[in-house]
Amino acid sequence: MREETARTLRPDAIGLREVLFQSITAMAPAAAVAASIPSGAAFAGGSLPLAVLVALVACLFTASCVAELARELPAAGSVATYAARGLHPAVGFLVGWGYVFVEMLVPPLLLLQLGFTVAGTLHDEWPSYPADLWWPYSLAGAAVIAAAGYFGVRASARFGTVLGAFEVLVFLVFAALLIAKAGDANTLSVFGTSHTAAGHGGVGGVFAGSVYTVLAFAGFEAAAPLAEETREPRRTMHRAVLGAALGIGLFYVVTTYAMTVYFGPDRFTGFGASGRASWEGVARASFGLFWVLLFLAVVNSTIANANACANVSTRTAFALARIRVLPRVLAALHPRHRSPVTGIAVQTVVAVAAVLGLGLGYGPDTAFLLLATVIVTVVIGVYIVVNLACAGHFIRVGGDAFRPIRHLLFPVLGIVAFVPALLTSAGLPVFDFVTELTTPVSYAGPIVGAWMVAGVVVLLVLTRRHPERIAETARVHIEDDDTAGHRQDGTVPR
Repeated sequence: MREETARTLRPDAIGLREVLFQSITAMAPAAAVAASIPSGAAFAGGSLPLAVLVALVACLFTASCVAELARELPAAGSVATYAARGLHPAVGFLVGWGYVFVEMLVPPLLLLQLGFTVAGTLHDEWPSYPADLWWPYSLAGAAVIAAAGYFGVRASARFGTVLGAFEVLVFLVFAALLIAKAGDANTLSVFGTSHTAAGHGGVGGVFAGSVYTVLAFAGFEAAAPLAEETREPRRTMHRAVLGAALGIGLFYVVTTYAMTVYFGPDRFTGFGASGRASWEGVARASFGLFWVLLFLAVVNSTIANANACANVSTRTAFALARIRVLPRVLAALHPRHRSPVTGIAVQTVVAVAAVLGLGLGYGPDTAFLLLATVIVTVVIGVYIVVNLACAGHFIRVGGDAFRPIRHLLFPVLGIVAFVPALLTSAGLPVFDFVTELTTPVSYAGPIVGAWMVAGVVVLLVLTRRHPERIAETARVHIEDDDTAGHRQDGTVPR
């Protein structure tokens, strides 16, 4: 079918369920439980459930800010629009510039994980299978994600809903089995500081563990870019963002508690993402073939996360392209499916190039760490700016709309929570538990810096030649002005 430029994304295409799972799958709950959260055990030890609970509370401050802005400013530009309205259009452009870049890198990150996870497991089961033959699975995943995106947001979001429900259900069932088999070993002491790792005693170990655990929450804002394709977007976006952060946060607490009490709090320091002291290792040793379901849930999680973040990158790129701060071709929509087909094509090319280029050049594991460091560094920076934007927007609006606790205290607490995570992800040894990055993962900082410098150059050119385009980053395109208190041109009535 011929592709052409359409004016808008498909309105009212999806509802709360699909949007909620857009954020849930972007958080990759199964992969986070199995691979990300255990990294905090080296510091929090058997008190890791408390560290996860602390991280949940900390992330809810930022999730609240995103939810408030998503309700007030429902736009495909999401975080770029929030920063433009709450701080300045130039800041909004730079946030969008960075956010599109890293969200386009999330699918290749997850496709690398898909590849080495499947290949490694097949090699473990059948040693004759070459462990380095990972790339066919990555390319197959890229094709699936591209197809889901091409057929529109309904197909993509419903696909994500099915995948997300499966991975959450598998891990909840396994958690229930672990709690039941733990029997008398169940204890609330894991929500105290008595089981932290040696050398990281007390509150310090819990804090260090929570910093690493915070990274598992990234993605709760992924519902926001689907605002223009969602029924009742103001109410739906607010519920989806907060619901995903709270729901998956509690899921993390329950699953981490289950494994901690089953494995043993006092020896949990050695728990990790692979080997016998891991989720798959415990399942293999004690629960027979249940490990196959866990394996499938993690594989499922990589595909679901890549699918969700492809939605984010293509919608954010569409929003910036239609106001011509990115190439106009990225605003092209399929005439029938109303999907951003050029953006999907670009996303697929970037994914395949990054997977093959970095994966074959450095190895899939190292390429994964490099991309993860780039992504997390920018995303956490975006969260910090969005907290500032929340305060800026509601202080500017004033009146009954401004709530000091929700719109001033929470943003400050959100910034405080994410600054340590930003320093940790960047490998800056401000805290004694931070590990400096090694080559080539240390290239992440220069890569992010070069991209943002390029963004500043583009910003300066646009500001001089087309200042009206930068101003448009603050525009909300949904014509529901009476509800939001905005005019059609996106300005706030005085």
